[in-house]
Amino acid sequence: MGSEGPDLAAMRQAYRSAGLREEDLAPGWTAQFARWLAEAIAAQLPEPNAMVLATAATDGRPSARTVLLKGYDEAGLVFYTNYDSRKGRELTANPRASAVFPWIALSRQVVLTGDVVQVSREQSAAYFHSRPRGSQLGASASPQSQVIGDRRDLDLAWERAEAAYPDEIPLPERWGGFRLTPDAVEFWQGQTDRLHDRLRYRRTDAGWIVERLAP
Repeated sequence: MGSEGPDLAAMRQAYRSAGLREEDLAPGWTAQFARWLAEAIAAQLPEPNAMVLATAATDGRPSARTVLLKGYDEAGLVFYTNYDSRKGRELTANPRASAVFPWIALSRQVVLTGDVVQVSREQSAAYFHSRPRGSQLGASASPQSQVIGDRRDLDLAWERAEAAYPDEIPLPERWGGFRLTPDAVEFWQGQTDRLHDRLRYRRTDAGWIVERLAP
């Protein structure tokens, strides 16, 4: 290792928190998630609904990126994208994913894994038309994850879309939502000496159970 730059091996954060006990958990994962999300919002964390979404191709090659959560309920987490993007193609071919909410300032993270399905065309359209006009034009113009020549190509595509749709912008044919339906949801709370609290809701044939994981 070179001597220049920060000493990454020495970098660490000493976590201090009240911890997370089984008796503190809400009865279900959605209620617990709602509680922690509300606290992340109240703490004014940047992009509290941002999650790192990990997918994999059929050959097992993984990829990850940050997306924004746009809704959730007992059925799962909803996010939107171009279906021809890398994540869209991978989720179509291999409909499993993991999502991480990295609320580092609160010494917390939430990790979910499960199956993924497309949401209805009607739900995608309702969300698409709730977005700012510029965002709608961007989704219409961008061939997400495809190689383009330069930035000007993207700007020209946006200008063409703006000229083509002076009024309502139609939902792009290959754009819409996915729902990640979790079979496991882990709530991670940083603790002293790296003895972090990890409590996981896991779906079983008999229903959801809660189990503690070693850090």
